[in-house]
Amino acid sequence: MRTLLLGLGNPILTDDGVGIRAAEAVRTALPPDAPVTVGEACVGGLGLMERLIGYRRAILIDAICTGQTPPGVVRRLTLDDLRTITPPRHTASAHDAPLLTALETGRQMGFPLPDDIVIFAIEAANVSDFGETLTPAVAAAIPEVVQRVLTELEMELPTPDPAILSEFSCPKSKDFARKV
Repeated sequence: MRTLLLGLGNPILTDDGVGIRAAEAVRTALPPDAPVTVGEACVGGLGLMERLIGYRRAILIDAICTGQTPPGVVRRLTLDDLRTITPPRHTASAHDAPLLTALETGRQMGFPLPDDIVIFAIEAANVSDFGETLTPAVAAAIPEVVQRVLTELEMELPTPDPAILSEFSCPKSKDFARKV
């Protein structure tokens, strides 16, 4: 069982794509033999829970809109932190469930889900307008997220090349997961 790193979001909704772009930057910075699967997901709840099956550990990167901190602020959240900011059982969609409820359901069904789940949440400025360009403050947070994820992975790596981190393009419709 490996570690799964997932960038979450929608790459055509301005800052909502920051998770995907940050995961891509981490993937580029990882050594070829890193025991990490890197991918992207545009789903939450049950669909996200299904992606976590079989992994020992998961690191998720996503945009967050609290309005309590300036755009670009990076927070490290645990599942316990999510319990304080996410409704426990209900969601806006009748077709899905919040991540916490989905994980509880998956565990009750006996799915091998990671106990160690960390979320790096980047405060977003704009997640509702169509656009593939991140706002400046959110784009500027990507190098910090990369460094914090690498630290979370307990890897002694050189600082990634700034030229790599400045390119925030990501594949549109293909999963760029790399399994090692």
